[in-house]
Amino acid sequence: MKQIFPRQISDQIVTVPGSKSISHRMLICAALSGGTSCITNLLSSRDIDLTLHALSCMGADITKTGPDSVSITGFSGCPRPCDVPVFLENSGTSMRLMAGIAGLGTTPYTLTGNARMCNRPMKELLDALGQIGIDAGSDNPEGFPPVTIQGKSRQGGMLHLDCSKSSQYLSALLMIGPFMADGLTIKLTAPPVSSPYIDLTLDVMKQFQVNAHKLNDTTYEVPGNQTYVAGNHGVEPDLSNAGYFWAAGAVTGQKIGVGNIRSSSLQGDVKQVHILEKMGCSLFFKGDSVAVKGGSLRAVDVDMSDTPDAVPAIAVVAAFAGGTTSITNIGHLREKECDRIHAVASQLEKMGIRVSQGDDRLAITGGKPAGAFINTFNDHRIAMAFAVAGLVVPGMEIENPTCVEKSFPHFWNLFDAL
Repeated sequence: MKQIFPRQISDQIVTVPGSKSISHRMLICAALSGGTSCITNLLSSRDIDLTLHALSCMGADITKTGPDSVSITGFSGCPRPCDVPVFLENSGTSMRLMAGIAGLGTTPYTLTGNARMCNRPMKELLDALGQIGIDAGSDNPEGFPPVTIQGKSRQGGMLHLDCSKSSQYLSALLMIGPFMADGLTIKLTAPPVSSPYIDLTLDVMKQFQVNAHKLNDTTYEVPGNQTYVAGNHGVEPDLSNAGYFWAAGAVTGQKIGVGNIRSSSLQGDVKQVHILEKMGCSLFFKGDSVAVKGGSLRAVDVDMSDTPDAVPAIAVVAAFAGGTTSITNIGHLREKECDRIHAVASQLEKMGIRVSQGDDRLAITGGKPAGAFINTFNDHRIAMAFAVAGLVVPGMEIENPTCVEKSFPHFWNLFDAL
């Protein structure tokens, strides 16, 4: 348990570590190449360690060259056999992206995880892999892990995919498409949730000299017979993690910025600052930093389908805003590390805030939040978001604070230094 104490903080700029989403994708693209790549500003976290472990099991030669850098010699799109289950704990990104890579092998791979991971959806991805001649199955009718995947065909062609639960299904298929003789044409049943993460996948693939294209909102194409080309690449800061510091600026009224942000960043969570601006905050752009300063906070109606990781932090800010904030199109949050809609609602209610929830929405009526013991549900984003409230609300206690190691191991050091 960690106690958070209200305190006066000053205007400042903080530096957050590399993007988790980009780190996963760069490591996988490097492993799919045939040469040696150096990845710098890599996020050091539990989830990234799990992806590194899986890639090592499949034949990548990985050497840690610094606290946030690795050298990877890839396996040229031909993963080697692994006769033991690959344990991916509760990393949904690792599980889904590595399921695609497993489909390039010629021997079976079993991917498994902890109890929560074994209740997270995979069926739509398994079905899509089956459409292109890859054996992909689960003993569970819902397609939950453990899953067993064995590549047989590299012909490729057209497939249909339901991306309503996770955009990671599409990313997994895009990344293996270059190895298919006919490439892949992926027809979606509807536009994907969290579409900015698809843009990140396409961008990282391009950095490794592989092309894939979005033809329209429901059609993606990857030409076949392409090769990932090794190179040296840096990971930009994680804007999901930046959001907790922007939220701190919002609730404290101080100007809190995050540095080293590319103006051309494709990370969807940069949209958080514009949501906060609509809530009454002032934004400051100077050089490569973006800062937020809170004012008189007001409720907003916002569709956060493309920025799901930002929902807990925005919801906590909404607890301090006048009126009722409506956050919609977030049903996929129920399939994350925990049911985040329930987690956010239940913990805000503990703080005396009125909340209603639906299958894919939250409505938060701001008021005067009170201190509470916050259950994190072993979810890093719940822990970090509710810590922000403790900067101004006495009596906040965060259960299981070490869960932040999943994505931001040094969060408490940065947060306590505010």
